[in-house]
Amino acid sequence: MTQLAYERLRADVLSCRFKPGEQLKTKDLCEDLGVSLGAVREALSRLTAEGLAVAEPQRGFRVAPVSVDELRDLTSTRIHIESICLERAIKRGDLGWEADLLAAYHTLSRTPERIHTEGAVRLNDGWASVHTQFHQKLIAACDSPWLLRIRLQLFQQTERYRQLSVPFQTVDRDTNQEHCDLMNAAVARNVPLATQLLARHMEITMNIVIAGLAAISAGASPGGQDPKRGSTVAA
Repeated sequence: MTQLAYERLRADVLSCRFKPGEQLKTKDLCEDLGVSLGAVREALSRLTAEGLAVAEPQRGFRVAPVSVDELRDLTSTRIHIESICLERAIKRGDLGWEADLLAAYHTLSRTPERIHTEGAVRLNDGWASVHTQFHQKLIAACDSPWLLRIRLQLFQQTERYRQLSVPFQTVDRDTNQEHCDLMNAAVARNVPLATQLLARHMEITMNIVIAGLAAISAGASPGGQDPKRGSTVAA
């Protein structure tokens, strides 16, 4: 029951179903999840250890806040760690790794980034899933489980920022070309180019998210973008 509560709550925090700073009321969570108070508290303690929740004396738990400074730090650290993973993957990857990466890119390139629902445009959840898979396949040949675990934690932390700012983005980008260039550099075993492209890919995403956070702070309404020109936050 604790594991179930943890997985559900973690998914809800990362998808921004629970907004940054929102109070996490244990009684309500017990009812929603159908688990005991002990299971919910243990799950919230695990989220706190991961930096996704904050424990406050006499006040319980709330979702960890977000900030531009944290996003910049997350992005910088993720670039450093993921570049190491990518370099080791390129040096150790075999033909199977290349084939898996090519297949992941093919699926990603054929999956629509945005969908129209009830007159609004939003990111396609299916695209988000295959995009995650592409980045995982890119570094899958890295031989360090610790590096891969740290990289995954950073990826999931930045995902919360991406989800939060999606409705406010107005910048166009050719993510398909970015991913294609990154894949080609990796398969060509060009470490300097591949890591350079990876860093730029993440920095573009960071700048789009920062603009989205600024729009939220300014009280902008989501959905004001041209439905034919909505941007994609990819990294």
